[in-house]
Amino acid sequence: MNVDSSAVARTGGHGRKKRDRKKISTLALLGPAFVAAIAYVDPGNVAANLTAGAEYGYLLVWVLVAANLIAVLVQYLSSKLGLVSGRSLPGILGERLRRRSRLAYWGQAEIVAIATDLAEVIGGAIALKILFDLPLLLGGVIVGVVSLLLLSIQSTRGQRPFEFVIIAFLAIIAIGFLAGLFVGDVDWGQAAGGIVPRLEGTNSVVLAASMLGATVMPHAIYLHSALSVDRHRRETTASTGQLLRASRWDVVASLVVAGSVNIAMLLLAAASLRGQAGTDTIEGAHAVVTANLGEIVGLFFGIGLLASGLASSAVGSYAGASIMQGLLRVNIPIVWQRAVTMIPALIILGLGVDPTWALVLSQVVLSLGIPFAMIPLVRLTSSRKVMGEFANARWITSIAVVASALIIVLNVVLVVLLALGVD
Repeated sequence: MNVDSSAVARTGGHGRKKRDRKKISTLALLGPAFVAAIAYVDPGNVAANLTAGAEYGYLLVWVLVAANLIAVLVQYLSSKLGLVSGRSLPGILGERLRRRSRLAYWGQAEIVAIATDLAEVIGGAIALKILFDLPLLLGGVIVGVVSLLLLSIQSTRGQRPFEFVIIAFLAIIAIGFLAGLFVGDVDWGQAAGGIVPRLEGTNSVVLAASMLGATVMPHAIYLHSALSVDRHRRETTASTGQLLRASRWDVVASLVVAGSVNIAMLLLAAASLRGQAGTDTIEGAHAVVTANLGEIVGLFFGIGLLASGLASSAVGSYAGASIMQGLLRVNIPIVWQRAVTMIPALIILGLGVDPTWALVLSQVVLSLGIPFAMIPLVRLTSSRKVMGEFANARWITSIAVVASALIIVLNVVLVVLLALGVD
């Protein structure tokens, strides 16, 4: 049962009792951000972060730090939009846009969903090959089926059990990728130096955009607002102020976990993979990690990657369904939404395209999709008509605008450099 803190104050109980009840109430409201945080530790993150660490060492640590700070703000704004308005970001846009604009917007959002699923299905397939030597195509099919089973928990048992399952997967992912730091030889001085922003050539820009797209993922922006509506506006009676306070704790805690895992991936690659042959693929990186750090760390790596693929695939399908429902204004069965986004990934696996590079490029596509989600989010959460008294303060809007501008500039630079073929 959720207890409103004002009600507790009226009971006249002891101060300690009041604090305990408030704590229990806040804990009971946590969860949606941890589901959204799975998007920040999906196989696309693994590919981008390992590639960045293996090729550039500690150079791009600053990208992960900056991206995670931006993600905290963005995910809170997404949650706030859902909590205050009672509607998801795609739902509000679906109501406000004219038919042609709505369909065009859905088209780019669906490309984002496909790019997301590309990373998740391929990543899970690679994990199954690493652990059980299964063919990539068969592994991709298994990941798709298991993700549907995970989604069935949400549809049959409700939002809270689904959250518990996803949080358990997040714990497995964290253990899987943090384990290597305990036996790896990280140069913490150089790691600290990596916080200073700098780039080295076109490929570092591509990787920076890939890491940004893998961290501040557009589908997670759409998703969190839907999660907040589904969980709190339909299952709880807490006040809006209390929900917003709980959401801040939820977002910060979940992204501290996700950010730590991302940085751990890059540090592990910088310490153990740089300059070694074969580390340009996830399978090769796993082989080198196993050879350098031992079978146990290699096993944890594979299990973490598998948990990442399975959980993020389910969460990505949830986001895709929310996008379709909000922008197309139709309730499409989740199995059909799953098929739309999964088939391109299976085709790529069947064609034998380099899966690791496909993962990295998918994250670049996601980076290009961020402004289409972020700009409407900032505008809506700053609107008094939509948010009332909970509209963003000017300083929050200013920070969000600057963050959006930085992302757009990085994307423009990326496209120009690739078009010119500058090294």
